[in-house]
Amino acid sequence: MKKEYELLAEQMRAVLEKEWPRVSNLSNAAGVLYQGIERINWAGFYLLDEGVLWLGPFQGKPACVRIEAGKGVCGTAVSEGRTQLVYDVHQFPGHIACDSASRSEIVIPLRKNGSIVGVLDIDSPELGRFEEQDQEGLEYIAGIIEKVIWVK
Repeated sequence: MKKEYELLAEQMRAVLEKEWPRVSNLSNAAGVLYQGIERINWAGFYLLDEGVLWLGPFQGKPACVRIEAGKGVCGTAVSEGRTQLVYDVHQFPGHIACDSASRSEIVIPLRKNGSIVGVLDIDSPELGRFEEQDQEGLEYIAGIIEKVIWVK
């Protein structure tokens, strides 16, 4: 795993507490990711409720509030149940352009008891910003978030 993700994992463990409200933990998690990952323009969460992803805590420009499962990169991550690593979002079928400056994206499903409850979404203004090493590191961090935030 890249060194930057090891550091982010340590920071994530330091700012998340099981006893704190989910919105507070997700807000701090978004802040850690946004400040700790270079060359990105958005980092945050969408939370799943009855087949719809609703905007959760984030850092960056205002974003789409509602995304249906199966739509765009985030909705595809939910419907396929796997991370979406997108080199060029403008080539992704059905991409939803919340910020026209975004060029690449990674979306990781978040689970509670095996069921998807939301996604971690990170965008970059650079083509091909995210690689398999980023996916590995961010999936590891998503696991930390899941263990703290969705334990109840």
